Amino acid sequence: MFAERTDKASIENGETFMPKFDENGLIPAMAIDSKTKEPLMLAYMNAESLAKTLEIGEAVYFSRSRQEIWHKGATSGEFQKIITMRTDCDQDAIILEVEQQGGGCCHTKRPSCFYREVKSKEQLSFS
Repeated sequence: MFAERTDKASIENGETFMPKFDENGLIPAMAIDSKTKEPLMLAYMNAESLAKTLEIGEAVYFSRSRQEIWHKGATSGEFQKIITMRTDCDQDAIILEVEQQGGGCCHTKRPSCFYREVKSKEQLSFS
């Protein structure tokens, strides 16, 4: 489905997308708002969900808890339209710059899953 990973130089500097999936066949995918650059959510993709994302232009993830493909927004209406997709130097992580559609991104109905700030070690609480 994707190009075979070859030498380090090709992976780091080449023009070919060669995603590196972990031992469970997954790659982390961080969704950020394409306009504000604020983090929205972190999820995982397998080869099938990544291919589907590229095909339809909307975020499709793999649910680790349900062990199934999950088209973000299919049941909630909170679709994520892909604006830009990036991968890091060794192609083992993805950032999706998305246009978040619907009421929000998080299942708690908040705009982002990253709604809590971890305070200092002394405080050990959330704000």
